[in-house]
Amino acid sequence: MKIAVLPGDGIGPEIIAQARKVLQKLDLPLEFTEAPVGGAGYEAAGDPLPAATLQLARTADAVLFGAVGDPRYDKLERAKRPEQAILGLRKELGLFANLRPARVHPELAEASALKPEVVSGLDILIVRELTGDIYFGKPRGIRKMSGSREGEREGFDTMHYNETEIRRIARVAFEAARKRSKRVCSVDKANVLETSQLWREVVQQEAKSYGDVELTHMYVDNCAMQLVRNPKQFDVIVTGNMFGDILSDEASMLTGSIGMLPSASLDEHGKGLYEPIHGTAPDIAGKGLANPLATILSAAMMLRYSLRQPQAAERVEHAVTKVLKSGLRTADIHTPGARRVGTQEMGDAVVAAL
Repeated sequence: MKIAVLPGDGIGPEIIAQARKVLQKLDLPLEFTEAPVGGAGYEAAGDPLPAATLQLARTADAVLFGAVGDPRYDKLERAKRPEQAILGLRKELGLFANLRPARVHPELAEASALKPEVVSGLDILIVRELTGDIYFGKPRGIRKMSGSREGEREGFDTMHYNETEIRRIARVAFEAARKRSKRVCSVDKANVLETSQLWREVVQQEAKSYGDVELTHMYVDNCAMQLVRNPKQFDVIVTGNMFGDILSDEASMLTGSIGMLPSASLDEHGKGLYEPIHGTAPDIAGKGLANPLATILSAAMMLRYSLRQPQAAERVEHAVTKVLKSGLRTADIHTPGARRVGTQEMGDAVVAAL
């Protein structure tokens, strides 16, 4: 099983090292090949997604990704910035379905920004469409205006979805719901946006093939409020690229820390890219403070979805739970009475729990 390992920037190499250590403990026939991406890719080849890195990702069975981004590159043209690497990988590999689970471990209920009784037992899945919407729609750009405001600049982006794109992400959500509590909430802004009106119509059509799954609809602004007010009302949320980006980050804070949430980005055949949903955290990079659990749990998702090793995935997830029950915490999830540890020590603890 060939895994492309793309550590990226900031804390990326530190957290990837811990996930890789855990995977190597499983005694599976895994072959790891590492390559630069993001700012590291720009430094190595003048491109955030070097051709060799993209080719490696295409030929691998799965991609284990750290994080990209660094303020040092903010003045580069957009195409050369580190963040273009992940956008490029999603587009080039056809990774249209982003699965972002948000589960509150009982041991971390006190670490949530919300009251424990509001989040205790929370287990939701956000299914985010990943290759369409305003992030990829054209035309886009910045231009000078004409007429009465001649010389003034305006920025513009295009929100875009076609029926095929909506239909396939809806199927992913309905199939996921069948393995959970059989409830899907489709989130849009159909009262304002034409794109969202099409989204709602197509999702309703697709729901007819899943009569055993309950479908509801919610406007994105209300959903943002309900995630804070009563998050346990949701099971599976399906939404577009931009709304999903925002809502999944909001949901991450319900769990206590963005450092706890993994993600999978899948193509039509189940091949995927797996990454923690957090960023590069340049302020703590190299200090051994980062939480590697989201990356380790992303590796577990890789085992389950792309490598077809569900038992190994469960072993890793149970090991993480065992470590949390033992009272070990990195700084981002530390609570009174817990034992504070660093990146490597947390990784070692998961390996020992295996």
